[in-house]
Amino acid sequence: MTAIDVGRPVEGDILDLILDDHRLFEVMLRQLRDATADRDAVRRAFADVLIAHGEAEEEVVYPKLRRKAEDIGEHEVHHGHEEHAEGNEALLQVMELKGTDTESFDEAVEKLSNLVAHHLAEEELSIINPARAEVGPRVRSDLGKQWAARRNELLDANCGSLENLRRIVKQADREGLLDDD
Repeated sequence: MTAIDVGRPVEGDILDLILDDHRLFEVMLRQLRDATADRDAVRRAFADVLIAHGEAEEEVVYPKLRRKAEDIGEHEVHHGHEEHAEGNEALLQVMELKGTDTESFDEAVEKLSNLVAHHLAEEELSIINPARAEVGPRVRSDLGKQWAARRNELLDANCGSLENLRRIVKQADREGLLDDD
């Protein structure tokens, strides 16, 4: 198995840390699309970092930014939760597939890639940009420490495991965050 570095920041401006993970997601999704890569190792690492990132964002970042930034409202935060849930559901489909060299795997990765790319763009426009303008450096630094600590804690807990991913998707479905399609 190939060890994949998902980074373990401990501090920094929350906006920079989130954007660093967004770039990491893009790199890892390219690797998942690459038939010559160790796709199984990449999907396991991607599952860990995507879940850790999103859970830490929802627990630590979104509530604080909603209070601190006038242009980040309930709609933006709820929509972020919905998009995390949709991405997690697509990730679960990728993780449940036995092989990584099938058409089914490629199709599941394409769906996951599209959902994640859409979410990254939307989050950067509707949450990161307003936070850049409206949230001061001290709050962003404090949030960076809190988010990084929670992200690392979740990584240590193997948060991207199939069992945990199933639990997260089931919970999101119960909360009405997933479309019935």
